[in-house]
Amino acid sequence: MPYGLVTVFGGSGFLGRFIVEHLHTAGARVRVAVRHSTEGAPPQGGDIEVVYADVRDGGTVAQAVRDSDAVVNAVGLYVPQGKATFEAVHVDGAQEVARAAREAGILRLVHISGIGADVNSESSYVRSRALGELAVREAYPEATILRPSVLFGRGDALFRSLAAITPISPVFPLFGDGSTRLQPVFVGDVAEAVVKAVGFPSTRGKVYELGGPRVYRYRELVELVLVHLNRRRALVPVPFFLWEIQAALLGLLPNPPLTRDQVILMRRDNIVSDTALTFADLGITPRTVEAELPSIWA
Repeated sequence: MPYGLVTVFGGSGFLGRFIVEHLHTAGARVRVAVRHSTEGAPPQGGDIEVVYADVRDGGTVAQAVRDSDAVVNAVGLYVPQGKATFEAVHVDGAQEVARAAREAGILRLVHISGIGADVNSESSYVRSRALGELAVREAYPEATILRPSVLFGRGDALFRSLAAITPISPVFPLFGDGSTRLQPVFVGDVAEAVVKAVGFPSTRGKVYELGGPRVYRYRELVELVLVHLNRRRALVPVPFFLWEIQAALLGLLPNPPLTRDQVILMRRDNIVSDTALTFADLGITPRTVEAELPSIWA
C-alpha cells in the first residue's frame, strides 16, 4: 500500500532513527516528532520534517499527528528523571498518542513495547510497558504492538556498554553467573518490522515478539565482545544482591549508570515466547549478532 505521511514519535532515538530511515526508503513521507531539540533527529528536507511534540502534552501530540496516514510510537524511557517517569511516558504518554490517532481517524498505529511486559513484574519499567499496552488497546483497539528484545546495532547500549568495561579492568563482572538468556535483535530488523506493520493491514490488532535468530547466555555475549576486540579478561560471577546494593547507591546520582530496574531485568530471560507471532509472520529473516558485530565499531 502507499505509505503516505507517517508520524514517528521518538524518531530521534536509537530505534526511532532507524524507523525513520526505513520508512523513508520504503517511500513514506515522515514527520519526526521529538521532545527535545532536533539534535539526533534526521536532517529535514524533502520528505522528512521534524516537529516538536511531548507525548505527555495532548495538544502537541494532536498537532503532530494531524493529516497523518499512520503513527508510530517509539518513545522509550530507561532512566526516569523528574516528571519524566515510567508511568508518565510509557502509560499516560502512550495513551495520549493512541487517543490522538483514534480521534484524528488515522488508519494505522504501531506501538513499540518490549518482550516480557508484565503488569505483575517487580520492575517498574516492565510494569509500565505492560500498562502502556493496555492503555493503547483501550484507546485504539486495532493498534499493532511490537515487542522487541534487547536491541543491538551501531551506537547501541548493549555492546557499547560491554566494550566500555573491558579496557579499564582485568576482570569482567557478570550479572549473577552469567546464565540469563537474551535474544538480541538487530535494530534495523525491528525498523523493517515497523515498515511491514504500517504497510500491511493484516497486522492490525496483533502483537509480535521480535528476537534475533539465536538465544545467548549473557556470558556468551561478553565472550563474543572480548573475542571481537581481541581482549582477554577473567569473567567473575557477582551475586545479584551485590548488584542491587550498588544500584541503590548509584541511584543517588542525578544520572545513575546502573538502576535497580536494570538489575531486575538481568535476573530474567528476555526471549521470544513459543506461541508468539514473530519476524517470520512478517516475512523478515532477522540478522545474527555475529554478522553485524563488526559494523558496531566500524
